[in-house]
Amino acid sequence: MDVTIIPPDSELPVERAFSLSMTVRTFKGRRDVDIHLFRHTWNPAEEQDYDWDALIGPPIATESSVSPAEIAGSRLVLLESFTREERDRIVDFLTRQYQDRLTAILSRPLTFPIPAGLTGLSQVRAGENIGLVDFSRIRSYTLPIPLRGLYDLNQHKPIIATTETNP
Repeated sequence: MDVTIIPPDSELPVERAFSLSMTVRTFKGRRDVDIHLFRHTWNPAEEQDYDWDALIGPPIATESSVSPAEIAGSRLVLLESFTREERDRIVDFLTRQYQDRLTAILSRPLTFPIPAGLTGLSQVRAGENIGLVDFSRIRSYTLPIPLRGLYDLNQHKPIIATTETNP
């Protein structure tokens, strides 16, 4: 398993600033499925702890305006991320629990300011090929960090390739 922890290039403006993903060798009939991990809940008082004007920047497409709902999505990007300590505890859990099932774990710091207009992972709705892993339903997951994972099976090749038969 390849564990890659990309350090920040400079001092981060807040402690909660790390993204985390894992790649599962086989998952739901697909190979090398990326699962993007995120916190799905937090103390609402935490939202008051941040200087959002300094943390959220202009949208990527500068000619477009951003609605309050879109700014809220960018706030979620931060609130769903992990502190360094949380990230390290999750990485330790994943490497111990799933070392034979995972091919990679990747963590990188968020880029600040976070562009306005992003969508938080908790805003994405599950569907036929987009789904959520709820770690609270996994008996061996005992960390006090609320953890979910988002995956999109459309982005990954099926394990069993269909073959055409000649008539």
